[in-house]
Amino acid sequence: MNCMRCGFCLPACPTYRHLGRETHSPRGRIALVKAVADGQLAAESLTLPIDLCLGCRACEPVCPAGVAYGHILEETRAHLFERVVPNVRLLRWLGGLLWFYEKLGLRRLARATGILARLPGHLGEFEAALTDFAPPTERLPQGAVYPAVGEQRGRVAFLTGCVAEALLHRTNRRTVQLLCAAGFEVVLPKGQTCCGALHAHAGDAATARRLAKENIAAFEASGADWYVSNAGGCGAQLREYPHLLREEPDWHARAEKFAARVRDVAELLVAHGAPLPFRALDARVTYQDSCHLLNVQKVKAQPRALLRRVPGLELVEMAECDRCCGSAGSYSLRHFDTSMKLLDEKMAHLRRTGATIITTGNPGCLLQLRLGIQRAGLTGRVRAEHTVDLLAEVCEQLPRLP
Repeated sequence: MNCMRCGFCLPACPTYRHLGRETHSPRGRIALVKAVADGQLAAESLTLPIDLCLGCRACEPVCPAGVAYGHILEETRAHLFERVVPNVRLLRWLGGLLWFYEKLGLRRLARATGILARLPGHLGEFEAALTDFAPPTERLPQGAVYPAVGEQRGRVAFLTGCVAEALLHRTNRRTVQLLCAAGFEVVLPKGQTCCGALHAHAGDAATARRLAKENIAAFEASGADWYVSNAGGCGAQLREYPHLLREEPDWHARAEKFAARVRDVAELLVAHGAPLPFRALDARVTYQDSCHLLNVQKVKAQPRALLRRVPGLELVEMAECDRCCGSAGSYSLRHFDTSMKLLDEKMAHLRRTGATIITTGNPGCLLQLRLGIQRAGLTGRVRAEHTVDLLAEVCEQLPRLP
């Protein structure tokens, strides 16, 4: 594990900062894992410390020894937990059901009657934070190809994702529109599936490997120059495929080539896209880093660079914008109180910026920020948007999609 016990990771760890216990820090968790592996502690000693970890991986960039804490975490969870992880078809069905729920007026009725407050496990709060749902007909079909606007700068294969495809598929449409406007031909590989991030984080390595192989095969067949995601967590998982398939030489070699083509949408637009024509936006905007986009994919400057290209937009940095918002996949459901402490602190920082818009590059973070805005009483004064959605809002040459 190569941990030197220097403690550089402690200030970077959200759970250590909030709970103040060594066992809830990266250094402490690694020590516990080693003690269990050496037979000095029972495996049950790991359950709570490991489950309380957000998996944000903020400890990795500050570690002088280069400890791959995220890999240790996932392998430990594989031995400890059995979790219910999302089914792609079920999520898409749920997204369609939520649209009908809103379209038929049931959502308005539920809010007016107070039924949402009676839902178990804080589900009412999460429902209230969701924005208007897009109809299922707006989903982009697998196998579709969308032409570049102007001179073609390359061919892009786009991963639609699970949460984004279920709840934020308008963001997916706008991602494709921006890419086309920037000179890319965009294909949605047929046979693509969930990236496997939530499975890997939950310790279900077998399913994560199966999904990785399906995606590698689907994207290889696309003939694309780059494989693009608009979700920080999904893109990070795609880049982790070589590690995931490290014990299967043939697949590992394919995974290495696959990962070399992976890009975040902001990363690709800045590096290879044609300049996009933006109309002026008179707004103060701040940006919240997605943990996996920042700590795993190392994408920080590019989203900010795109926002700065919008005339009139004032980009202000928020204190601790690189700290986890508390979403962390299903963490906000499993550890609601800890998640909300992190989120409420984030909202205090947001309030001090004076921003009227906060953007981020990950669907889970976006939904969490919208919940935070509601909790902080900022509804109507501040809105949270995916960076892609804000850029599409002010882009003057978005192509129409079928």
